[in-house]
Amino acid sequence: MRKSFLLKTFFLIIALVIVLVVIVVTMRASFSDSATTAVRTQTFFEQFVIAGGPIVWFVLLPMSLVMVYLVAEHSLTIRRKKLLPDGIGRTIVELIQQLGPGQSAARISDRDDFVSVAVVKALTQGRGDWFRMRNALAESLQEQAWGLLRKVEWVNLIGNVSPMVGLFGTVYGMIKLFNAIVIAGGQPQPAQLADGISVALVTTFWGLFIAIPALAIYGVLRNRIETLASDAVVEAEMIMPEIRRSLSSVRNNSGKSGSAPKAGASNGVKKQQQQIDQLKQKQPIQEIAGRSTGTVRRSSLPSR
Repeated sequence: MRKSFLLKTFFLIIALVIVLVVIVVTMRASFSDSATTAVRTQTFFEQFVIAGGPIVWFVLLPMSLVMVYLVAEHSLTIRRKKLLPDGIGRTIVELIQQLGPGQSAARISDRDDFVSVAVVKALTQGRGDWFRMRNALAESLQEQAWGLLRKVEWVNLIGNVSPMVGLFGTVYGMIKLFNAIVIAGGQPQPAQLADGISVALVTTFWGLFIAIPALAIYGVLRNRIETLASDAVVEAEMIMPEIRRSLSSVRNNSGKSGSAPKAGASNGVKKQQQQIDQLKQKQPIQEIAGRSTGTVRRSSLPSR
């Protein structure tokens, strides 16, 4: 968790530094142009940042920074090398063959790729039932895929919202334009109209400038997640038969070990039965002796 937070902070700082460098370079270029030319022309920074007004400064530029940050983070975290390493299915099968299901789950519990997380959940929550393990593995793969899709959905949200913000800026600029015409009595100067026109066009420019790459990158990330999830299912299907064989071998071993106590118990039962038979053989003799002595005693008593 801490490593992920530091990584996100690092990307955000890099995005801020890039934006500040672009602003400084454009401002220096504008100052040099104004010093060398008699007729001062507007620079890129003045045309596309300053002329856009507060909508560009406080809404669209922060959205562009967030979009750059999210794209950089997702490009580094949603990778095949991280989510589905080569040979991960074969590696887990070898661990299960060597250590068994229980120890294998403990060995791969610190991994965060698709297959390892799903296998750990299947082994820990399956309770020794293969069908329950299979369902838990499928649910884990689906949950991981949906989690990543929800994570990249923020890029799609920015791509859909930024044109709406640009359209809002266009409407705001047109309102300013018509207000300037009304204030000038129907004959405004071109400089009075430039403010509203610049706001309308610049906000539309930034809205499209953010939306086009955001939607394109979202499509790429979504296809990558779906591809990795389908490949993870293939790897998991290779692991499940080995888990089933290991479970059956464990049950067979437990059945063999449980047969020995049953034999010992049967021997003990036989010994007890022999002792009971011996007692039964002696018991009639004692009863006959008791009866004979009883009759003798009764006969020896005097009659009343």
